[in-house]
Amino acid sequence: MKKIKKNDFFYFDLEKEDFLNLCNNGVEEIIKYIKGKKTNNNSENKTFIFIDEIQYLNNPTSLLKLFYDHYKNNFKLIVSGSSSFAIKSKFKDSLVGRIIDLEIFGLSFKEFLDFKGLKYDLASDSKLINSELKNIYLEYALYGFYPQVVLTDNLELKEIYLKNIIEKYIYKDIRDLAKVKDLEKFNNLIKLLASQSGELVNINELANTLNIARQTIEQYLFILENTYIIKLIRPFHKNIRNELSKMPKIYFEDTGILNLLRNKKLNNEMDGNTFKNSIYTYLRREFNINNIYFWRTIAKQEVDFIINNENIVPAEVKITYQDKLMKNLTFFSKQYQTKNSYCITINKKESKHGNIQQIYPWEIEKIGVTDKHTNNANLIYGNNN
Repeated sequence: MKKIKKNDFFYFDLEKEDFLNLCNNGVEEIIKYIKGKKTNNNSENKTFIFIDEIQYLNNPTSLLKLFYDHYKNNFKLIVSGSSSFAIKSKFKDSLVGRIIDLEIFGLSFKEFLDFKGLKYDLASDSKLINSELKNIYLEYALYGFYPQVVLTDNLELKEIYLKNIIEKYIYKDIRDLAKVKDLEKFNNLIKLLASQSGELVNINELANTLNIARQTIEQYLFILENTYIIKLIRPFHKNIRNELSKMPKIYFEDTGILNLLRNKKLNNEMDGNTFKNSIYTYLRREFNINNIYFWRTIAKQEVDFIINNENIVPAEVKITYQDKLMKNLTFFSKQYQTKNSYCITINKKESKHGNIQQIYPWEIEKIGVTDKHTNNANLIYGNNN
């Protein structure tokens, strides 16, 4: 394998006007720029071009097609954007066969440990190891997954970084994308959604509370989902007459953002909803998001997460395990004759329910194996949050 040299990599941030103009001027101008920067133009190595915020280009489809169709032997493109909604609106033509579409999330717990310089075997059965991991996980779940936030130990700086993200990205960029006319109501909607994390979302109730048309609420929710701020999880049902909950549940993609929106400042104590939201983000990395549900009946029996993959797997989320809180999980398991059922918790306790496996968040991989994909495409297109 040929060694890849530093000057074989180029990074274009399209939030910078010079790079945006360069890329809008077309493939030939980009190649001229790269040749002018490379110290060895005779290198046989492929050149890697990273283009961030691809949605700002006038015609990103044309640029990517030209690179792939005419220069794929010399260049490999990795492009990303923070808004899948804006990206989809810009990509008018199909790029099927030319791209691999990837989602890029905030740091996983393993990556969090790496960024902190901490080495742990997450499969260890040492009580002391898991006690240490518990305290580390609480920090991870409280302050979120943005690298800049993770890398500082100063709580005030964490709050400043998160406020900047909220002000610049949520309140400005997304607001502009949604063409929001009443800024105060839009901001209040986001705060109201944060207060309902892990709970059912009633669109009619939101519309009445904020005095916004239902159609507008639906539009805002759609855009917030497609810009990786929130996710609406749908109910699982096999018997519609008894298991009827048309309303989705809401989760935030970053718990640091959630923490700040809910509390107006960073709270350093874990509550049940924030912990459950952190488990959602863990599950959505391990499983296809379309296979993650919740279960709720008209009698208000409820299980936090149902993973409907090859097998139906129910999982309840509690900061501290208690047998008396497992009635609904036990009922669901009997109803659907599930092979395994889980309680994801930080504080394991002795249990009389031998059929319920208590696992720590960092043991979620025990539930199933993450699908892994390999490819040799010349364009890699990702959405980041």
